[in-house]
Amino acid sequence: MAGPGDRPRHPFDLKVPMDVFSDPSNRDVYITGFLWILKLTLAGGAGALVLGVVLAAMRVSPIPVLRGVGTAWVNIFRNTPLTLIIFFCYFGLFSTLGFSVVDDIDLNNFWLGVVGLSVYTAAFVCEAIRSGINTVPAGQAEAARAVGMTFIQTLTIIILPQAGRAVIAPLGSILIALCKNSTIVGTIGLMESSNAMKDLINANGNAVIPIFLVFAGTFAIVLIPTGYGFGWLANRLAVKR
Repeated sequence: MAGPGDRPRHPFDLKVPMDVFSDPSNRDVYITGFLWILKLTLAGGAGALVLGVVLAAMRVSPIPVLRGVGTAWVNIFRNTPLTLIIFFCYFGLFSTLGFSVVDDIDLNNFWLGVVGLSVYTAAFVCEAIRSGINTVPAGQAEAARAVGMTFIQTLTIIILPQAGRAVIAPLGSILIALCKNSTIVGTIGLMESSNAMKDLINANGNAVIPIFLVFAGTFAIVLIPTGYGFGWLANRLAVKR
């Protein structure tokens, strides 16, 4: 029982250990979580870039059906929450349809996450590239057609190289958003950074703030220089009109 001179213990009187990450097992959880985020970002970004370029080509295609498919893709996926797409990849493709890439559950969840991130992010990549295509003077495409170049030749040789240089900064912003969106893959069981942080907090309940600051700080340390780097590259490679 409390004595006459005792006072109730305030929650902030608890001693919060600052050495959570001195434990090798905690460090392993932290590092593994961010390695999964890095892999998701790189694989999802590559898939989104390839698919986004194809969708952009479809949206500026002279064939109405291709334009319609590209427009429908962009409108559907840009207006669908990423969480629903990730859930569909797991519960729809994997659980219901039996789609499986590998037997290892973590790797399979990883690739399901990559599929979801790619199809979602490709819609934004498509619009960024299409905006870059619109910056290229129409006379260049007309001149290419006048000398007998096909639509694909005009797009790949004349238009896309210039459009790509014009959209470096927007693509950098999309990559940064993709990196943060990768934490949503944790909802299907992959031990990425958000799940790693949750497990560390559950095991070290009196160190919530230090754990949160370390994880948030890691994202900031990686993504802030990335944003500045893409901005510098955009200025360096900008097409002078």
